[in-house]
Amino acid sequence: MVVLNGCVDNTRGIVEKAAEDFSEIGLMEFKEPIGKGGALIEGLKLAPLADLIGYVDADGATPPHAFLELVKKCDKADCVVGSRWLPGAILHQAQTKKRRVASRIFHFIVQLLFWLNVKDTQCGAKVMKRYAIEKIYPSLQIADMAFDINLLYSLKRHGFTILEVPTEWTDKIGSKVRLGRTSLTMLLSVIRLRLVYSPFYRWLRPLRPIETWIYKKLRAPLPRRTEP
Repeated sequence: MVVLNGCVDNTRGIVEKAAEDFSEIGLMEFKEPIGKGGALIEGLKLAPLADLIGYVDADGATPPHAFLELVKKCDKADCVVGSRWLPGAILHQAQTKKRRVASRIFHFIVQLLFWLNVKDTQCGAKVMKRYAIEKIYPSLQIADMAFDINLLYSLKRHGFTILEVPTEWTDKIGSKVRLGRTSLTMLLSVIRLRLVYSPFYRWLRPLRPIETWIYKKLRAPLPRRTEP
């Protein structure tokens, strides 16, 4: 299932062409940008239709055979996460130095707040058991690039096991992700997520208009309003 999120190129045409030969391929299209997390939340609604459900970036950064290796390891954990930071990972084209530094700073903040013990939370290649997704789905609310933290922390809180394994990956030139604005949005979202699971969250609800204003100023998708 290909989730089209505010696409302005020919992605839909390519998907429809492929679907002529492979009936298993389908698409969901959202004209207005709903963010990486928003697109994944919509796609994960399909969990009841399969024993395993996963996601991968559409740009081919993770090749099909590498994604298949994650699927094969699903007998060892409830969630298998591809990692670019573990020994054994194969990187055909590494990220720029600026992105690598930003990634490690973000990892430090996430580890400090959530103790996930996952070195590469942001790798766009994950596979999970159906029952795990069905259990945590109501708590998925982060619509921006920090969605993965929401997903992994929800799995951890519900007692599901997470296995991180080295993967094969190629950084794609021409990413539309703006490092500064994206980093600020992700920082805001992980702090918000930490507060959601704190005893102080109910006292912060009067500040929601300010939260909404900040997300809009950053031109970021708003979180879904759900309780943990």
